[in-house]
Amino acid sequence: MPRLLTAGHQVRCLTRSARRLRDVPWAARVTVVEGDLTSGAGLAAACEGVDVIFYLVHALDRADFSDVDRRSATNLAGAAAAAGVRRIVYLGGPVPTAGEPASAHLRSRDEVARILLDGEVAAVVLRAAVIIGSGSASFEMLRYLTERLPVMVTPRWVQNRIQPIAIRDVLRYLVASVEGFPFRLNRSFDIGGPDVLTYAEMMQRYARVVGLPRRTLLPVRALAPGLSAHWVGLVTPVPGSIARPLVASLLHEAICHEHDIAEFVPDPPGHPLTGVDLAMTLALRKIQDGEVETRWANASLYGAPSDPLPSDPDWCGGTVYTDDRARPVAAEPRRLWRVIEAIGGEHGWHSFPLAWWVRGWLDRAVGGVGLRRGRRDPHRLQVGEALDFWRVEEIIPGELLRLRAEMKLPGRAWLEMRVTRDEQGRTRFEQRAVFLPRGLAGHAYWWSVAPLHVLVFGGMARNIVRAAESG
Repeated sequence: MPRLLTAGHQVRCLTRSARRLRDVPWAARVTVVEGDLTSGAGLAAACEGVDVIFYLVHALDRADFSDVDRRSATNLAGAAAAAGVRRIVYLGGPVPTAGEPASAHLRSRDEVARILLDGEVAAVVLRAAVIIGSGSASFEMLRYLTERLPVMVTPRWVQNRIQPIAIRDVLRYLVASVEGFPFRLNRSFDIGGPDVLTYAEMMQRYARVVGLPRRTLLPVRALAPGLSAHWVGLVTPVPGSIARPLVASLLHEAICHEHDIAEFVPDPPGHPLTGVDLAMTLALRKIQDGEVETRWANASLYGAPSDPLPSDPDWCGGTVYTDDRARPVAAEPRRLWRVIEAIGGEHGWHSFPLAWWVRGWLDRAVGGVGLRRGRRDPHRLQVGEALDFWRVEEIIPGELLRLRAEMKLPGRAWLEMRVTRDEQGRTRFEQRAVFLPRGLAGHAYWWSVAPLHVLVFGGMARNIVRAAESG
């Protein structure tokens, strides 16, 4: 959506619930129409006056997904033809291998492609295998399996070849589909990145990118697809209804058989398609650098690093541990902010000083910065400056202070403090600790220190409020 808007297009968005899109950053720049593909409700209004439709829908999270997808594609093709739409762009899956029984997932994706290609409106079908990007179910499965299991029993399908593609290359093809093809063109294209590798190799590459030791894989030929799906469901938070058809699809090789799309959308000059390592690095980057689309990109000004966009499923983006605290404050917001901005250094952290001292000593013992850096100014902070073993990542005067941990950790951590008002207009203090674990050690670290959070973070919230109320 942001790329289409940046390219100057007028965009209409069809959704079953407009409320789900009210908080996305681009909501005010698009027309939102409520409708339902399965019943056809709202499709006529959604298609009226439209040149190009992007069909990015599937019903993989339900048992009858094939029937639902068939009905939805048929309804959309009919409504598009009636409205005089010039093109439908569909992001589908790889073509099932000839002569081999295809999974229900791949058969359904192929059936939707055929329905659109056989309709009255010209269609461009982009066939992608594994898309590497935060929020992609296939990528999230890979992420969780690799991070949580340093040693794992693996089924035969981990040796099947895959040709993954980076989300930014998918987006480039999608946006180019508006004007990059003749409107009479009606065909499908394989799209994939430059690397062809097995699922096992992808796991090892992911481990290397995130700094984890090489994973030990123990192949077991008897691990059937059904058992594999249960195993994936046990280890990852990806719902079993989604994991099962995806695992079944991994039984087939998913590689490109042609690169004809380059005739219409040439590979970037001097910048070939994104390799797997770079694609994974970009997928894991939690800041927006202008071209990386991840779950944190485009987050609202006040969004913490762990906040998903409203349209993201809660299982995407990797494991995020949080400790959230909130308390009313019988003081003006400026008094609370004064206490928040003065935290650390000689003022301390408002809770359990011994615990903070021990944590700082342990950090120095393993080569970290400890608490020795203090702070530059006793009362004012600036973005980028050091604060004990934290770094000021974001500051909105009077409203928000976000600190990024720089102590030695098996993961990444943030501490955020906000000044808000409740529905009655009273001052409110909100405190949030966020931890993104790296590997099994990261999970073990969080749960080992979790009992101390009541003392450390609970005491911090109480004492910051008391300091504001008494000062």
